[in-house]
Amino acid sequence: MVGLEIRELECFLVLSEELHFGRAAERLYVSQSRVSQLLRNLERRIGARLLERTSRRARLTPLGERFLAELRPAYEALYGAFESAREAARGVDGVLRIGFQGVADERVTAAIAAFRDRHPGCEPTTVELPLADPFGAVRAGEVDAAIVCLPVAEPDLVLGPVFSKQPQTVVVSARHPFAGRGRVDADALADCPLIGPSAPAPRYWHDAMAPAATPGGRPIPRGPLVHTLQEGLAAVAAGRGGMLLCAPTAEYHRRRDITFVPVEGVPDSMLGLVWRRADETARLRAFGRAVEELCP
Repeated sequence: MVGLEIRELECFLVLSEELHFGRAAERLYVSQSRVSQLLRNLERRIGARLLERTSRRARLTPLGERFLAELRPAYEALYGAFESAREAARGVDGVLRIGFQGVADERVTAAIAAFRDRHPGCEPTTVELPLADPFGAVRAGEVDAAIVCLPVAEPDLVLGPVFSKQPQTVVVSARHPFAGRGRVDADALADCPLIGPSAPAPRYWHDAMAPAATPGGRPIPRGPLVHTLQEGLAAVAAGRGGMLLCAPTAEYHRRRDITFVPVEGVPDSMLGLVWRRADETARLRAFGRAVEELCP
């Protein structure tokens, strides 16, 4: 373990999933050159290449594949041992900061209330997160956990309870041709530019919020990129495109200049509670249990 650097291991784990230095840099909140440096340092310590990189793609070497298989469970066990010791010292007290996107509905607030009743020594607080940065506040330590839309594919984050499976709607201007319909088929989205989250949202997450093609393979035009939900709704009202939103969020933000039309043929929306793997605490696990019990 002499000279072993956790940041180099984290970098390798992210690279092994992305197989792309630019996307790995976005997820790690560092420059692409820093990602390359961390990988080189790790390969120098090991004494062999772990990743083959060409101008078009990257892939793990056979040694890299073996190292990944052995590293991931060891990495998780290391942080598990650290957090177990920290929990024993702290207990469930202090402040728990919970981020959310869009709206914290009645189920979420019920889970927060139940957590407060069970653990009066810990005060939960809520923070609204921008649409375009679902994971940034967690990584920056601005919140302890975040309630975000799925999918979540972040190796440095724990995906806890998954809940609130809901049908999706497309939000359009009250003047849009969809506005008079009771529902639309997913293939009709090819006639509606979709507004999506801007950077730093990961590409896979952006594509889930604003897919590039219908289930039938028809391309969907790209609409504007926005940072917050309110920016997106303003763009919708101005007729610049539509947005996919789960039914409860759409209903909460109902207004006269936009309308919400159910979409058939797209996956249901789901939420998940995430937190940083390196920062898991008894508080987080206790809140996760409350979410599992009260958020179907």
